[in-house]
Amino acid sequence: MTIDLRSDTVTRPTKEMQQAMWAAELGDDVMGDDPTVNALQEKAAKLFNMEDALFCPSGTMTNQLAIRVHTQPGSDVICDKYSHIYLYEGGGIMLNSLSSVKLLDGNRGRLSAVQVAEAISPENDIHSTLTRLVSLENTMNKGGGCYYDFEEIKAIREVCREHRIPLHLDGARLFNALVETGESPAQYGREFDTISICLSKGLGCPVGSLLIGTKASINKARRFRKVMGGGWRQAGFLAAAGIYALDHHVARLKEDHIRARQIGDMFSDKPEVEEVFPVDTNIVIIRLAPSVPETDYVQKLAESGIRAVTFGKNLVRFVTHLDFTDEHLNEMQRRIG
Repeated sequence: MTIDLRSDTVTRPTKEMQQAMWAAELGDDVMGDDPTVNALQEKAAKLFNMEDALFCPSGTMTNQLAIRVHTQPGSDVICDKYSHIYLYEGGGIMLNSLSSVKLLDGNRGRLSAVQVAEAISPENDIHSTLTRLVSLENTMNKGGGCYYDFEEIKAIREVCREHRIPLHLDGARLFNALVETGESPAQYGREFDTISICLSKGLGCPVGSLLIGTKASINKARRFRKVMGGGWRQAGFLAAAGIYALDHHVARLKEDHIRARQIGDMFSDKPEVEEVFPVDTNIVIIRLAPSVPETDYVQKLAESGIRAVTFGKNLVRFVTHLDFTDEHLNEMQRRIG
């Protein structure tokens, strides 16, 4: 038994999801007539009480499309220094949007309204970039899957509204936050101008993400998606998986969180582990003792059939998902000892 905890992107479609995919009605999405893609987009927009949505291959694309829509060359994007849009999207902010970044040092990747307000560039300073977007990430990957206090999000929104700056959410794992806090997608739809959600992480789809926003922003994003080569053809197969996931795979995320906390407990008393980050959702990050190289440790785990990833100096990450069961958890406990 291989125990693969490298990411929640490693899952395979369930039998029920496969059945939904094979039964999907198809069209050509570039021409706008794939009924299943359209149904997914309408479902997501309605869920967040926003106007429109756009189905894309990846969360990197949905984030980059949002940044391209909201910014202009020479502007800047405020985000945390550990944000996915900055660290893990290939320099796309600079390459796609010709924009800079203002990197803030948040609390495990979560920004405060005070930080955002202080970072906004003055409009009349010709020496400075113009701030044209604030981007938050929830849950925060590099922060160990931590999530925002919604009141802080509302406070950040007020700062953005005061300065007429759009607010974007990288919500790749937003549903992991929602099942913990009890907040609704519609609440988030009220606070953000655009929201990116991944279907291929905790929700268990084989591929796909959604960008949600106003009709005007989604129309612009659709044009830029075409320029980036992201137009789908008969994408209804994949969209059907997304519809199934939104209907059936949200509430079960709690199970992933319970198992993640148990993994955290497994490592908490290991002599080679200096720290286990607080486990809030489905991500577990451990900090190894300085004498233990993270690459060697991940290799040692792999030799015992447990797959994880390095996540920085002396850091190792595990991510639980729907293909990681109690049977896997018990076997992992046995192997780790």
